[in-house]
Amino acid sequence: MEHLQRPGGRIAYDVHGPGGGPLVVAVPGMGDVRATYRHLAGPLPAAGYRFAALDLRSHGDSDTSFAEHTTLDAAADTAALIDELGGPAVIIGNSLGATAAAWVAATRPELVRGLVLAGAFLRGDGVRGARALALKAMLMRPWGPSMAARYLESLFTGRTTDDHPEHTAAVRAALRSPDRYPGILATFANAFRPVPARLDNVRAPALVVMGEQDPDWPDPAAEAAWMRDRLGGELLMVPEAGHYPLAQRPDVTVPAVLDFLATAQEAERA
Repeated sequence: MEHLQRPGGRIAYDVHGPGGGPLVVAVPGMGDVRATYRHLAGPLPAAGYRFAALDLRSHGDSDTSFAEHTTLDAAADTAALIDELGGPAVIIGNSLGATAAAWVAATRPELVRGLVLAGAFLRGDGVRGARALALKAMLMRPWGPSMAARYLESLFTGRTTDDHPEHTAAVRAALRSPDRYPGILATFANAFRPVPARLDNVRAPALVVMGEQDPDWPDPAAEAAWMRDRLGGELLMVPEAGHYPLAQRPDVTVPAVLDFLATAQEAERA
């Protein structure tokens, strides 16, 4: 584990693979930790890529001293890590991490060679209305950490891997931490609204990944098709997967990510 110094604290990250390999940086979603990308940490370096996965502010092993926990903060931390490691990079993001990745591509295009966006919120809505009020009440203490863990677990509809219990145990441990929970709660409360206004500025090749059973949308296939068309990218619908297709179905997603990385690299050379 290494740390990136940022204004207000440090961001924890891991780096795997050869020092001179093309850079890939992965950003988790709210409430999740960088180990959500554990299934990429072997295959990508084996294929010659330098793979880094970070923790969001107050999540995982990152510091809890940050005052702000917005999507744009996550994007700024991601851009800073790419600068630190020597970009450009392909950014892989899940949920809020995917939204942050799109913002980096729109505002710092020189840093981004491609995007892999899983379960992304790109319309700027996030959770709104009655569902947002219910979520806010659900996350209040003293029951909040336990309910947040149940909510996150409910997003893993479909199939999971053998090491899934260990991963969710790490997520629950972070939620139970009195130091970490306020920052995690602030991340849940953030808005995605700045992002849609800049989607026209995203020029990087994109792979949209969506679990066929993702409970965050009434029609995951329609949402994914909208993202594909909006970004002019490719689309991978993942069967028997919910909101975390990269963690749930590595048998499907890892080969697709490797193919996308190879194609992006070839396009850059052309």
